[in-house]
Amino acid sequence: MLFINIAGIALIALIIWWFWLYTPQQMKLGEGDLVIVVENGTYSPSRIKIPEGKPVELKFLRKDQSPCSETLLIPKLEISETLPSNKLKLIQIPALEPGEYDFHCQMQMYRGKIVAG
Repeated sequence: MLFINIAGIALIALIIWWFWLYTPQQMKLGEGDLVIVVENGTYSPSRIKIPEGKPVELKFLRKDQSPCSETLLIPKLEISETLPSNKLKLIQIPALEPGEYDFHCQMQMYRGKIVAG
């Protein structure tokens, strides 16, 4: 019984860390040839820093065959794009005010963030 309680508490702690406390490594646009890879249920990198007030182009490469990964949504920018499998897709991002802009798949299982500033 004690083992089950400890395992349950550890699982709850893991869920809290994963959904609310974990912050992925941030990559800055312009650091090498930045390509956002969609694979194994994640965007990598999932946190991208871009300059504020300047339009940029993000490159996405979808390696994941799941239907959920096919659609990329950036709700605040009203962007909805289809990512082809194993082909580079360029997404135009307009000049942004400083702030954070979430992007995700249609079911919001794949998540990422654009940080302008």
